[in-house]
Amino acid sequence: MRRYHTLLVRLATATVLASSLAACNGVGEEFQRGYVVDERALAQVKKGMSADQVLQTLGTPSTVSTVGNRNWYYISQKSRRTLQFMGEQVVDQQVTAVYFDKGLRVERVALYGLQDGRVFDFISRTTPAGGEEASFLGQIFKGMTSFNPFS
Repeated sequence: MRRYHTLLVRLATATVLASSLAACNGVGEEFQRGYVVDERALAQVKKGMSADQVLQTLGTPSTVSTVGNRNWYYISQKSRRTLQFMGEQVVDQQVTAVYFDKGLRVERVALYGLQDGRVFDFISRTTPAGGEEASFLGQIFKGMTSFNPFS
């Protein structure tokens, strides 16, 4: 009787561990954000095209240069997260840059990838909040020192 009980406990433990590991491995996610470059549409963009023709061919750019709108950028990014609670890792980044001359005609088209360095900063800066930064342990210790059961 004891032998069967031990066998059942081991079998249940193995089942729980196997299902937990299978769930962790199957949770990995991949995210695609931004403009996915269509190679056929990109091949249609030629030197000397007007900005309106580029707009009709490629669509609205992700961002434009701040001075004169003479450079258009189509940005896409692929990231991966292996576990649900983990942060995302950027796997691939593509930037298609269309450069215009003063008459808003295509001067050249350039493709930049992750290997070309960090071309754009995707708003990675943060603004600190006012006041003190409260951590979980800090709140526990603060609660322990200010505990008054008669208040």
